Amino acid sequence: MPRSAEIYKRFGALQSRLEQVNSAWTYQDHENLVLFLVEALPKLMNAERCSIFISDPESEKIWVKYGTGVVEKQIEAPRKGSFVGQTVSLGKPIVKNGLEKKSGFHSLTDRKTRFVTRNMICTPIESLTSEEPVGAVQVLNRHGANGFCKSDELLLMRVVKYLSFALESARLNREIISISNTLRNDIELLKQGNRRQREFIARSENMRQLVDTVHKVSRYPINIHIYGESGSGKELISRMIHENSEFRDGPFIAVNCSSIPEHLMESEFLGHEKGAFTGAVASRSGRFEEAENGTLFLDEVGDMPLSIQPKFLRAIQEMEGSRIGGNELKKYRFRIVSASSKNLRKQVEEKKFREDLLFRLFALELAVPPLRDRQQDIVPLAMMFLEQTCARFQKKTAGFSKGVLELFEQYRWPGNVRQLQREVERLVALTPGGRQLRCENCSCDLQAPRTIRQGAAPPFQTLDIAENKTLLEKSLIQKAMEQSKGNKSKAARLLGITRQALHYKIKTMARESL
Repeated sequence: MPRSAEIYKRFGALQSRLEQVNSAWTYQDHENLVLFLVEALPKLMNAERCSIFISDPESEKIWVKYGTGVVEKQIEAPRKGSFVGQTVSLGKPIVKNGLEKKSGFHSLTDRKTRFVTRNMICTPIESLTSEEPVGAVQVLNRHGANGFCKSDELLLMRVVKYLSFALESARLNREIISISNTLRNDIELLKQGNRRQREFIARSENMRQLVDTVHKVSRYPINIHIYGESGSGKELISRMIHENSEFRDGPFIAVNCSSIPEHLMESEFLGHEKGAFTGAVASRSGRFEEAENGTLFLDEVGDMPLSIQPKFLRAIQEMEGSRIGGNELKKYRFRIVSASSKNLRKQVEEKKFREDLLFRLFALELAVPPLRDRQQDIVPLAMMFLEQTCARFQKKTAGFSKGVLELFEQYRWPGNVRQLQREVERLVALTPGGRQLRCENCSCDLQAPRTIRQGAAPPFQTLDIAENKTLLEKSLIQKAMEQSKGNKSKAARLLGITRQALHYKIKTMARESL
């Protein structure tokens, strides 16, 4: 069995198993398990009520997800001034009795829910993958004169440990669905065995959805328009559509409508006969004829002059036309895939594009997200471009430094994928053979100071991650941690990096100080 067929078979078996697991134990099953604990815990602990709170580290909010006598998000507990917030922040259980005689956040909640809290025990829900608890479980009003005691605390901690497994499993269940969808796309690419499609990177959710849509619609003979910023990969998507369609064995004819002089546009598409006009020294077939039984890709179709649009409309509406200076009527058969970085509907409103041509050009519009909205794709794309560039330049390198990859992930990439490719080519060209690609060889655009995201409070710059700026990096991290009062999620937002990246840097700093 060929190796590709063997891999395809193994991928197919793995996908099937993932789908079986997902169908056997669904997200609703996890939900029902948690609801069962909410119902069972008061009975187990001889109490009246139980509530489960979820913590959102990004928004700093803690709100009730499940509970006796309450609905989701009915109660939002502050991190300061509430027992739940204190439990999540400290990561330790809290036991309080005699609360009916004390004021506080619990008394405000009592008035809202028409309940009287006499005693309470609250335990954090530990995360299996991060330092901060993912929430807390609160049990209210133990029957009896003495309220909650140490043995109740130990019992609740044991139960909540299993609850953390259930919540984490629910999250993993959603990830299994995502992995299964990604795997299905990968299997399709492997099955087709096309080099260009294997090189297409779609790790981010929005790109996976786009690829999934392409696979669904490509086999139907409808015209498609692709909208996206310059350099975002519109032609690559158009080729994927062609190679998944019934026209795959025909030619793929790409025409950049913005690069053809207006007076040559008609000849470009219809062709001409010898002597049809000055300079026509030989007969020439047009793009319509060249695209026979294939795909005609119209790049930057929004730049097509208004003067040619009526003739173009008639040709694609009737699927026939004649060369300039000729009388023979030629029948056409091809699929049109168009692309533009301009909004064609806005072009119609501004009288720069014919509305009837707009509706004739496509039945479906696909939007390609810019690279800044596909952060998960940046590093894999960079790795692919590095491999291609080294092969083309016949040069070996030691790969990217960690600093370069972090810089790539933080940059906004106004030139999208094309700019990333040129940046990698620059780095390979400037790096001595066998060495790592480092930040000092990046272009000025990437090395320019990066300011804090909009809405962030402190007036200091984000990390300069060049390897020779270690002391500055430590200083900025310490300042951000002080500004956020030790909250890593908030500090990471101030620095413009992910929480995981900040956690890694702090651990590295701690090791270096030993």
